[in-house]
Amino acid sequence: MTPEVAIATRNQMLRDGYCLIDDIVTEEFLQELRDETERLIADHEEPADLVYQGQHIGVRGEDNPVIDKLLSWAPSYRALAELGFDDFQPAGSIIILTKEAKGPPLYWHQDWMRWNDPLSTTPWPQTIFLNYYLSDTAPENGCLRVIPGTHHRRVPLHDQLVPAHEQGARFIEEDHPIMFGDDPAQVDVPVKAGQLVLGDARILHAAGRNITDERRTLVLAWHTRTTEEPPAYWTDEIPALIADRDPSAEYEMSRIPGKYLQ
Repeated sequence: MTPEVAIATRNQMLRDGYCLIDDIVTEEFLQELRDETERLIADHEEPADLVYQGQHIGVRGEDNPVIDKLLSWAPSYRALAELGFDDFQPAGSIIILTKEAKGPPLYWHQDWMRWNDPLSTTPWPQTIFLNYYLSDTAPENGCLRVIPGTHHRRVPLHDQLVPAHEQGARFIEEDHPIMFGDDPAQVDVPVKAGQLVLGDARILHAAGRNITDERRTLVLAWHTRTTEEPPAYWTDEIPALIADRDPSAEYEMSRIPGKYLQ
C-alpha cells in the first residue's frame, strides 16, 4: 500500500478500532486454507456450549504446516509493518470459527482481558485480531458487526452485556434482547475472501446469523505488541494514565470494563 493509504488505514484503526487491508491472501493459499480447515472440521465434534461460535477449533502452528504458513505469511506482516504495527507478534496458534449453514448469530462482546490495567487507555492497540475469512461475507452469511470507537468510548451496551464467552455469554438464550440486539451505531463489515480484517481486542463486535445453506469459515489469529512503550508512529501526547503507569505492578485480569473505560 502507498504511504498515504497506510496512514489513512492506521488512522481508521486508531479511531474506529478496526480496518480492512486488501489483497493479502492469494487465491491459491485461500484454497489451501479452505481444504485444511474443512479437513479439521470433518474430524471435530462441535461442543454444545460453543453453538454461537460454530466450530471452534484451536490449532498451533507448530502442529500444522498450513497454519504455520499462515502465521508466517509475509504479505500480512508486510502490511502490519506498513501500518507501523511491526511490533505485534502472533500467539503461535489460530482458532477456526464458523457460521454453520442456518447457524445462529454471535453475541456482542469484546475480548480485552486487562481492564483493571491503565494500559486499557492506550490510544493505540496493544492486542489485535487478524481475521482471515475464507469466503466472501455479507449480512446474509453472518459477517462481522462492530460498534466503531467502543475500544475507547463507553456506551450503555458495555454495562448491559453478559460477560463474554466462558464467563457467561456462551450459556445465554438466543432470544436475549441485548446480547443479540441491534445497536443504532453498529456497522456491518462485509469482506472479500483474501482481505485481512484487523480489530482492536477492546472493540465491541458480533456476527450475524447465517441464513444461507453454506458454512462461512473464519481463521482468527491473535497478535500482541512485544512492548508496552508507545509505538514509534505515535507523536501525540501520551495520556497521563499511561505515562504514570507502574510497569512493574501486577494488575488483576478482567474482561469487564471498569474505571478506565470512560
